[in-house]
Amino acid sequence: MLTPNAATSAPTGTCGVCGVCVFFTGLSGSGKTTLATALDAYIRVDASRATTLLDGDVIRTHLSSELGFSREHRDLNIQRIGFVASEVVKHGGFVIVSAIAPFENARQAARQLVEATGRFYLIHLATPLAVCEARDVKGLYAKARAGLLKGFTGVSDPYEMPADAEVCIDTSAMRVEAGIAHIISRLKADGVL
Repeated sequence: MLTPNAATSAPTGTCGVCGVCVFFTGLSGSGKTTLATALDAYIRVDASRATTLLDGDVIRTHLSSELGFSREHRDLNIQRIGFVASEVVKHGGFVIVSAIAPFENARQAARQLVEATGRFYLIHLATPLAVCEARDVKGLYAKARAGLLKGFTGVSDPYEMPADAEVCIDTSAMRVEAGIAHIISRLKADGVL
């Protein structure tokens, strides 16, 4: 039987069967989707666990398409993601989230929802803005610098650095495989894998 852990309100014991959320946050181009996809493949194949992958772009298309990019709408988007993640976790699932999630209060709210019934790991991709902008895989930074995108995180809107990330990775200094190994090591140390 799983019992709540007083420190985190998360189930303890044989946590390989408890619900887990790994939540990637960082600037556009920081490597969130790349690492989330790689972690998803590892968990499904090597750890033999079913996973749910909630990618920010996909969520924006299918769950939050009516939302803009005001602070209120960004927070509502993360609230929705947190709710879906908490439902997966509540039923013992393993969910991987990839979202910019620029505001601390929204990340904390998502954490609290998930930790009511499972484990939450915040992975901060602390890749420097200059590196993310140089990658500009979607051309968004160029549009923001040209004034075509208003309220773009890192250019004309803030990104609040997390103070409580379980793992922090700079993808300009760490390859994908090393980053995934670092995350897996933490999950294994905590007994969730």
